[in-house]
Amino acid sequence: MSGLVVEGWVEDLWEASILPALESYIRIPNKSPLFDPAWREHGHMDRAVAEVAAWCRSRNIPGLVVEVIEDPDRTPLLYIEVPGQSDDTVLLYGHLDKQPEMVGWEDGLGPWLPVRRGARLYGRGGADDGYAAFASLTALELLTREQVPHARCVLLIECCEESGSPDLPEHMRRLLPRIGQPSLVVCLDSGCGNYDQMWGTTSLRGMVTGELTVDVLDEGVHSGDAGGIVPSSFRILRQLLSRIEDEATGRVFPPELNAEIPEDRVAEARKVAGEIGDAVFTKFPFAGSTSPPDGDPAELILNRTWRPALAITGLGGAPAPSDAGNVLRPSTTAKLSLRLPPSIDGEAATAAVKALLEADPPSGAGVHFEAEPSATGWNAPPIAPWLEQAVDAASQACFARPALFMGEGGTIPFMSMLGDLFPEAQFLITGVLGPASNAHGPNEFLHIPTAKRLTTAVARILADHHRRT
Repeated sequence: MSGLVVEGWVEDLWEASILPALESYIRIPNKSPLFDPAWREHGHMDRAVAEVAAWCRSRNIPGLVVEVIEDPDRTPLLYIEVPGQSDDTVLLYGHLDKQPEMVGWEDGLGPWLPVRRGARLYGRGGADDGYAAFASLTALELLTREQVPHARCVLLIECCEESGSPDLPEHMRRLLPRIGQPSLVVCLDSGCGNYDQMWGTTSLRGMVTGELTVDVLDEGVHSGDAGGIVPSSFRILRQLLSRIEDEATGRVFPPELNAEIPEDRVAEARKVAGEIGDAVFTKFPFAGSTSPPDGDPAELILNRTWRPALAITGLGGAPAPSDAGNVLRPSTTAKLSLRLPPSIDGEAATAAVKALLEADPPSGAGVHFEAEPSATGWNAPPIAPWLEQAVDAASQACFARPALFMGEGGTIPFMSMLGDLFPEAQFLITGVLGPASNAHGPNEFLHIPTAKRLTTAVARILADHHRRT
C-alpha cells in the first residue's frame, strides 16, 4: 500500500464521514443496561445501533453483510461479515454501549455534547468504544480499495460491555456456527501508553463489583442522643473494608485475591517503564500534593496491571453536606470496584469477598454485600512471531516508532470468553485510550490522529495476517 495515498484516503474518510457519524453517536445517551434498566423503553440503544449500522451499510465493500441481531430478552448485537480471499477468519470486536454521565465536565463540554478541540473529540463513548466499528470497517475498505488480499472478517459490535457483557454468551452460542474458528482476534477497546506509537495489550484485569450496605437503625436519630450508644454505620463500613484493604497503603490482603506475576510480564513492565518513565503517573490529574504509592514506574505498571486494587465508586445513605443535619444515619452503602489480577477467577473472587465482608458483623450490625456479575481477567497467549513483527512494522509505518506491549488495568469481559472459545487464536488488543483520555470519567475524548493512524495500522496487520503462511 502506497503510504501517502493510503494516509490521504483514510484522512479524508475520517474527516468527511467518520467524525460526523461519531458526533451523532456521542449525542445519543445510550447508557449500558446496568446504568439504564429502562434502556429498551428509552430507545437510545436501538437508535445508536441503527445509525452505526446505516453507516456500515454505506461502505463500498463487495459482499458486505450488515445485520442487527435482535432478541426480546437481550441487548442488540451488530453482526458484520466481509468476504476474504481465504477460508481463514479474523474476528474483530467493539461495543456501542456507554458509561453514565459522571460529574466534573469542563465548561462547554458534556457527556452527550460532541466538541472538537484540536486533536481531541470530546464526549462519552467516542473513544470507548464507538470508533471501533468505524475504524475496523474502514481498515477493510482500505484493503479492498488497494486490492490487498485479506482473510474473511467478522465484526461483532455488542451493546452491554459496560455492564459486564451478560448478553454476549448467548449471542455467541447462536452465532458460533457462522463465525467459525478465527485464527486472529482484533479488539480496539483498550488503551495506549502514549499517542506516539502502537500499543499491544497483553493482559486485562478482572473485577468484583457490588454494593456493601451496613444497617444500624430503622430510622435516623439525633446524633447527640445516640452518639456513643449507637455505632456509626460509616465506622463499621470502614472496619469491613479493612478486611480487604490496608487503608495506609492500598494493598489488598486476601491471598485468594492475589496472584503470582509471570516473569515475562515483569520484564515487559520494566521495558515500558524504561520507555515512558514518569509518564506512567504524570498523566493523572493529581490534586494538590497527592502522589502515587511508589516512585518506581515499573512497580506502578504492575500495580495497575497485575495487582488487585479497591476503589469506592459510589456512596449511598448520606445527604449532601449542605443538607446534613445532626443525625446519626441509619445506614451507609458503598459501591465497591475491586480490580483483580488477570489470572484470578472472577466468580470465586466474588464469593470470597462476600464471605469476608458478611462474616461476624461488628456490633451485630446488618451487613449485606449485593454482588453484580463478576469479570474474569485475561492473559494473552504467547505472541506468534509473525504478529509481533506485523504490529511493530505497522507501528513503524503509521507512527514512525516501534510498537510497545503491556498489560492494561481495565476489564474487557469478552476477552476471557474468547480465550476459552478460541484457544489457538492470536490476539491483537489495542486502542486509543491514552493519557488524559479519561474513559468513564469527565472530559472523555478520542485522540483523532491516533485513531486515524490505528485504522491504517489495523489494515496493514490484516494484510500481514493473510501473508503469514
